Amino acid sequence: MTEFGNIRGKVVVITGGARGIGLATATALQTLGAKIAIGDIDETAVKESGTTQDFDHYGPLDVTDKQSFSDFLDEVERQLGPIDVLINNAGIMPTGKLVDEPDALTRRILDINVYGVVLGSKLALARMLPRRSGHVVNIASLAGESHIPGLATYNASKHAVLGFTDTLREEYRGSGVSISSVLPTLTKTELGSGVTTPKLLRPAEPEEIADAIVKLVAQPRSKVRVTAVAGVIAQIVGLLPQSVGDAIGRALGSQHAFLDEVDEGARKAYEKRVRTGTE
Repeated sequence: MTEFGNIRGKVVVITGGARGIGLATATALQTLGAKIAIGDIDETAVKESGTTQDFDHYGPLDVTDKQSFSDFLDEVERQLGPIDVLINNAGIMPTGKLVDEPDALTRRILDINVYGVVLGSKLALARMLPRRSGHVVNIASLAGESHIPGLATYNASKHAVLGFTDTLREEYRGSGVSISSVLPTLTKTELGSGVTTPKLLRPAEPEEIADAIVKLVAQPRSKVRVTAVAGVIAQIVGLLPQSVGDAIGRALGSQHAFLDEVDEGARKAYEKRVRTGTE
């Protein structure tokens, strides 16, 4: 068996799979023989991606709606068989200062980024635990191990995803179900459009994140950070006294990257989409 031979035939569900990291991951896993099902709230985008890539199943999915999520998973299992892997990837990242963030947008970030992950994990575990097999992969962010001005609610959501995933991993240790988190750095997707990359770091390609997820699916681990350099920096800064860590963050440019240095023109389409509910 090759390094990724155990991926062939696995039924993999990916939320937010119509674009970005989700689509790159779906494509990479399909190449290795997995049966791919992508769901996305953007019906036009998910149909285009699903048909273009000839995925096994695709369709609309609202991760904040229990009926929508449950129906989607039920349909996947009817068509493809028991779900082996759920990748909770759907998420949004509006930028700006907290006092300027409409209450409705705050709720949307938490509903999608946190509740969507909790709900997806719960529904997947209910299917996987009786079989004593399966893998839940929650896409968090290195922002979940740091604090970045301009991303207060997003940061909070990713801290929540990490705490939730770490707790589940212990809660279901020995159950036969693996539970993992992935912590990407800023990535070259629409979500990261118009944002200035802090010094010493580079934005990752979505294929880099996908490659890390593929390796995680093939050989489950509790946590993986991408890129390695960004992950090491985040961990080191987290171990330092707060004043020192904050000073390093400011020196790297984090104080301005998601605020006054954002290219609003380049980011306009994404911000409009996630703020109006077609993400």
